[in-house]
Formats: sequence, C-alpha cells, structure tokens
Amino acid sequence: MENRHTGTLTREPSTFSRRSPGRSSRPGGYMGDVRWLSPDEQVAWRAYIRGVAVVLETLNQDMETVNGISLHEYEVLSYLSESADWTLRMSTLADLLVHSRSRLTHTVRRLESQGYVRRIPCEDDRRGVNCVLTDVGYGKLVEAAPSHVEAVRRCLIDKLGSDNMLELGRLCSLVSDG
Repeated sequence: MENRHTGTLTREPSTFSRRSPGRSSRPGGYMGDVRWLSPDEQVAWRAYIRGVAVVLETLNQDMETVNGISLHEYEVLSYLSESADWTLRMSTLADLLVHSRSRLTHTVRRLESQGYVRRIPCEDDRRGVNCVLTDVGYGKLVEAAPSHVEAVRRCLIDKLGSDNMLELGRLCSLVSDG
C-alpha cells in the first residue's frame, strides 16, 4: 500500500510473491531479494534528491540570469581553468563532470560558438579531442565566479553551516569516489 504523503510503500508489495520467483510485475524486471528502504531512509532519500534538485536549479537559474551561461557551461570553464595549460581531453572532462560524451559535446559546441573554448586533436592520439579554455573563456569565468560563489553560499553553505558543509562533502565523496 502506498503512503500518499511520502510516496513510499508502507509494506512489501504482495503481488511479487504471486508471480514466478525472482520476477517483478514489470516485463523483464528482476526483483531478487529487495532491501526495501525503511520509512526514515525513504524520508532521508527524498530530502536528499529534492535538496540537490533545488540547489542545482537555483544555481543554474542564477548563472543564466546573471552571467548568460548555464551551470554546466560554467563547470566546463572551471575544470578547464584548473587543468594544466587550460586543456583537458573531452573524455576526461566528461568523466569529471559526470556527463555523457554526447551531452558534453553539445555543451562544448555552445561554448565554442561563443569563443570560450576550442577543440583540437590530441597530439598523442589522433582519435582523441582536447578542449582548450580560451582567454575569452577565462575572462567569462572570472566574471561569473563571484556571483556563483555567492549563490552557493546563499543556497547551501549559509543554510548548512561550515561544519555540516564539510561533512556533506565528506559523505558525498564516499559515493563519488566509489
């Protein structure tokens, strides 16, 4: 039965036991031994998902309104500025950003059309492509950084406090570092 207020299951679905062992109610789905979330875990999970969505949406809207670029575009410029020679291989950049190669290609194409980055073949592997931050792109990053940092403080750090923010970073590293 579903709890309408939290969207959580208040008991294990009995429909799975009426089907062939290990099969879900969806075609091709496999259930196995499901470790259902406790009510407290479900509340925490939903709060996490909603919190991340609110922060990212707020930061993206602020970035677009104030600076005319998306948060994803800003992240590309930021990672490039922190790399040697302002250059990263596209596949490395996609991994750092946790973006698909296709999504990154579209983002870089938009940045390239504005003169913020350029793409060049990798010297050591002609199949690869490097993304290079231009002086114009670095200027855009320098222009956008103060309002971005203030937005991060306003919508996250000031609400959590410094100690909780450090703990959040530590906990998220457990997930992102595998």
